[in-house]
Amino acid sequence: MRVAAGAAVVAAVMLPALPAAADGSPDERPDVPVGTWLAARTQPAVQLTSFTYTATVSVPSNTINEAAYNQIVQEAVTAVQSGKISSDERSIGKWVFQQIAANVDTYVSSTTPMRTVEAEVGGMCTGWWVTPDGYMVTGAHCVQIGETALSQLFAQQALAKFNKKDAKEIISGLGDLKNDEEIVKLAQQIYVTFNSTHMQLSNLKQSLSVMQSLPGGGVDKTAKAVPAELVSVGESYPGKDFALLKVNGQQNLPTVPLGDDADVRTGDTLYISGFPGLVTNTPFFSLESKLEPALTEGPYNAKRTTQTGVPYIQTQAPSYHGNSGGPVFSKDGKVIGMLIAGTVSEGGEASESESFVLPVGIIKEKLGEKNVKPAQAVTTTRYNEALNDFFRHYYSDALPKFREVQALFPNHPYVAKYISDSQQAISAGKDETPKPILMWVLIGGGVLLLLVLVAVLVKVLRGRRRPQPPVISPQPGYGAVQPPPWQQLPAAQAQLSPPAQPMQPAQGPYGHNGYGSDGYGGYAAGGHAASPYGSAPDAQFHQPPHPQPGGDQTRSVRYGQFAPPSDPRSGQVADLERQIADLQRRLGDQPPNA
Repeated sequence: MRVAAGAAVVAAVMLPALPAAADGSPDERPDVPVGTWLAARTQPAVQLTSFTYTATVSVPSNTINEAAYNQIVQEAVTAVQSGKISSDERSIGKWVFQQIAANVDTYVSSTTPMRTVEAEVGGMCTGWWVTPDGYMVTGAHCVQIGETALSQLFAQQALAKFNKKDAKEIISGLGDLKNDEEIVKLAQQIYVTFNSTHMQLSNLKQSLSVMQSLPGGGVDKTAKAVPAELVSVGESYPGKDFALLKVNGQQNLPTVPLGDDADVRTGDTLYISGFPGLVTNTPFFSLESKLEPALTEGPYNAKRTTQTGVPYIQTQAPSYHGNSGGPVFSKDGKVIGMLIAGTVSEGGEASESESFVLPVGIIKEKLGEKNVKPAQAVTTTRYNEALNDFFRHYYSDALPKFREVQALFPNHPYVAKYISDSQQAISAGKDETPKPILMWVLIGGGVLLLLVLVAVLVKVLRGRRRPQPPVISPQPGYGAVQPPPWQQLPAAQAQLSPPAQPMQPAQGPYGHNGYGSDGYGGYAAGGHAASPYGSAPDAQFHQPPHPQPGGDQTRSVRYGQFAPPSDPRSGQVADLERQIADLQRRLGDQPPNA
């Protein structure tokens, strides 16, 4: 038991401390910035959405009402005479076009034929998956446009060519003034107003789509627009600006979890994810750049309520055109609302510090009306676990999880890049994945068992070790005789008689087959081999005859000191001690020189 305990102590010292096990909780943040962690987890579920209207746009031809035009020219002459305007042609022409633009229908009349053009208008927003089978949340104003706003979009998109053509005709007779920049703008404004007022739309169609990557692709040129169905839509801001889309044929989509209104309060940091139009509408950015959502952050400033009683959160997190419909997160990675609006400057630029978020309570309410329950697929769980491993540099643990995500959802836009990065990190020796606890237990158990076996083996070998007797060369013609056992014992056990003196050759029946010419030398060489004590029960001791004077001297045998074996419990040692005592008793009867 002492040996085992000692081995256990040695094993405990030898084994290194067990590293912390890899965290299996997908919701526990590694030691990385909150924004980094949130962006990585939420980006796969945040998608670029688009709405598109197509229509046949028709506008009538037009002509100048000559009577009305002559009248305005006469008024211009009067104004010059009275000194209201300068008498130069530019001043007169500018004044005339200003009067026409202020009352277009008085001076411009519709004629035939109708002019037509096929046009398409639309916009881009942000949406996010709320179920693995294809339900997506976005803003109401991201899926529909009011009639007035729609007409303005078509007028801007489809009528630009007509407006320029008509303006060019009206200024063609003005000589050098036709190149005057201010006169040209005034002329174009006249026809922008006239054509948009008399425009007609036919064959109007609406479509909604989500930009989704293809299998094996990523956030790159492989993305394509996937049709979406409008399931539910609320009122645009300042109403409950909510819409629910459904993309059919989907499974294992990455999603983001919903939190509660009570998860955040004034002063907390909020995070907005989405696609700002300043990127998606800019031609010099690559498609990859346009399809990756941006993350902004800022404090929760205050809770607001509209005049109709709809709650909104005011936040300092920056937002821009195109961010509409994007999810807003707490630091724990749960959706606490949706970005809907932001104030803009007179020049149309977004004004930071004034973004407005529809609370998640309204979103849950609208989802409940359609009996849609937010859910999370294994895709999201494994992806989040893999990200945590990746950020902890546990690349060997992360790699199979990323591969599982890719198998579950081949269209995943980011997992292929993480797989590649993990493989490169492992090859570069940067992997810090801890060994499983079971492996450390087995290693520790193996070391402990080995130490115990070694200790037991050493003890057994020590118990069997005995001092070996010196080898005495045999006399010619005789075999080697093992020395008496007492010569093998330590010196402290027994004290024998003084050294024997030379002896005469033995007489009588002993001869060479008894104790021979060597007297007691039979225990050294010649005669019959002596049996070790304790190994031959029938061994007898015979007292040799008295030596005769003048006989040949034999080798003297010095009897050494004797000590019992180290283990007193041995039966052989006990028998040896009895025989030694008997021998001492017999030798005590011999003459001093015997």
